[in-house]
Amino acid sequence: MVLIRIGVLFGLCFALISPTTSFLHTPTQTSATHKCGVRNVDGVGFLVYGQAEGHLEFGEFPWMVAIFKKVRVHDDDINVYECGGSLIHPSVVLTSARCLLNKTAEEMAVRVGEWDTQTKREVFEHQDRQVSEIVMHSSYDRSKYANSVALLFLSEPAELMETVDTICLPPVEQHIGLPRCFASGWGKDVAGEHGKYQVVLKKLELPIVARDKCQEKLRTTPLGREFVLHSSLICAGGEEGRNMCEGDAGSPLVCPIPGTFNRFYQAGIVVGGYGCGENEVPVLYTNVALFREWIEGQLTQRKIVHSYFNYS
Repeated sequence: MVLIRIGVLFGLCFALISPTTSFLHTPTQTSATHKCGVRNVDGVGFLVYGQAEGHLEFGEFPWMVAIFKKVRVHDDDINVYECGGSLIHPSVVLTSARCLLNKTAEEMAVRVGEWDTQTKREVFEHQDRQVSEIVMHSSYDRSKYANSVALLFLSEPAELMETVDTICLPPVEQHIGLPRCFASGWGKDVAGEHGKYQVVLKKLELPIVARDKCQEKLRTTPLGREFVLHSSLICAGGEEGRNMCEGDAGSPLVCPIPGTFNRFYQAGIVVGGYGCGENEVPVLYTNVALFREWIEGQLTQRKIVHSYFNYS
């Protein structure tokens, strides 16, 4: 089942995933020695030859998180996939507010270090963690897709390792000067009933789209000619057959950190869009830089350090 607002707006998906819990004992790196946003460009442990175009290598984006809702089915506890997210601290996940609307911490769980959702035989096992608290931005406006940002605080920190690590966050004044960035997720390959959710984590290199062009394209959709792009949003994608899709809400849009090699910061959070690249319509993302101070404020209230996502 896919939650749809108007037309073919995507965002949330629900897919059954077998529940498995693996707790690794590799010591978590200290914030003093840690580097965020490091991409394992050749993967971790092995390189997949003949990998389908658009699929990530194992452990390539170690900050990627799968967010689940726990449900009871025939006396079994099942993890139902809801959204993507990103690890910004061993105990904190960043995602879209629309993913967590009307959800409680007790019914949610996260998985880090995931890659292939249909196997347990990966070189390094994934880690499942329970959620102790959900915090959504108080100005989230579902009708305008505005301020769609939320944090999940974990009951136990994730163990950082090559396949599990944090993404960097941009400074407040960060301007996305690069023409193309990367998005990742397990969402569908095409919109609608013929689309298939990804088994292996996908990666798409997408163009950043200027606000005026994005708004113009979105006004050709059921949003209508009067649609105004909210200031908290940025746009990316819109290339035929190459876009985020149903099931990708909450997933990160990451861009290379200027002057570094294979290090990235999170520029956006998938909010939603119309279709999956059809008609050259871009996808909406929350502009993470605008919420840097809000994120830091939430962590400070809980006496959680900020250094795991700093790069400057």
